[in-house]
Amino acid sequence: MHLPTVRLITAAAAASVLVLAGCGQGSDSGNAEPTRDLTFATGGTAGVYYPLGSEFSRLFQEEVEGLSVVAVETDGSVDNLGRIAKGEAQLAFSQTNTANNARDAEAEFSDLDRGIDNIGFIGQIYPEAVHVITLEDSGIETFEDLKGKRVAIGAPGSANKAVAALLFDAYGIEEGDYTPFEESFADARSKLQDGHVDASIEIIGVPAASLGELDASADVRLISLDEDKAEEVSADNHYETYTIPGGSYGFADEDITTVAVFASIVASLDQVSEEDAYGITKTIYERSEDITLAQKRFINLDDALFGRGGVPLHPGAKRYYEEQGIDTGE
Repeated sequence: MHLPTVRLITAAAAASVLVLAGCGQGSDSGNAEPTRDLTFATGGTAGVYYPLGSEFSRLFQEEVEGLSVVAVETDGSVDNLGRIAKGEAQLAFSQTNTANNARDAEAEFSDLDRGIDNIGFIGQIYPEAVHVITLEDSGIETFEDLKGKRVAIGAPGSANKAVAALLFDAYGIEEGDYTPFEESFADARSKLQDGHVDASIEIIGVPAASLGELDASADVRLISLDEDKAEEVSADNHYETYTIPGGSYGFADEDITTVAVFASIVASLDQVSEEDAYGITKTIYERSEDITLAQKRFINLDDALFGRGGVPLHPGAKRYYEEQGIDTGE
């Protein structure tokens, strides 16, 4: 795997991951007992993870008797997996590539002596596409135009920094050629509107309702990647080339070439019982129509294991898939 040249762990990511490295291990939740009071680590409120996690939490409680699930705002995938490792969360959203990096102690988790070993894969939910966002009057029309600009690259503890680094590397834009801002999506968009940053790189679900909200107060433009650069980024990483269809947003009539990973839900192997993980998995795929967000159209059983890589299935999820005739490869 090609690794970005910039350091990927700072601030909140350090709080969630480097503490584990200091213990010389990938997980310090110990021999924690299963609990039925679950914390669901999601993401920032301006993304999809938090509202989707809130809806799933409600459904899990409705379907799995006696289960309590509380969705909490976080800095995203890296932060979430650190919380799972430390026993501070029991459920989490994670990009599939980040979960594999955590398992293998690579990229964002390379400071660990060994991978995080208490992560169990529940299921893949929807594709997350990289959006390179700017405003119409910014003068930015191509990714190369980000050279010399102020660019929001994601909050510390998110996987955004990793993909931003990969994109800059593919285009030959080095550190010092642009000014990075480590911002949450919400703060990045506020700074974009105020003229304090020129662009924001964000990995978010398609379509992201919050971008429509931004467009209501500013003239938004999405920057398309060159096909060969998208293929270069996806060739050596857990990304795939992806097209955001024209018309997905009112401000983007043309197709946008980019790269994507996949949002997944993972659970603690220590603190989530097989029975509860079974009920959670069943709920995800059998009550997806009750989700109000647009991402629900991507939630389907046939694609549930896409992007899992080397992350082990949670035993409860494995039991559900085998009952449904899904080949788990185990």
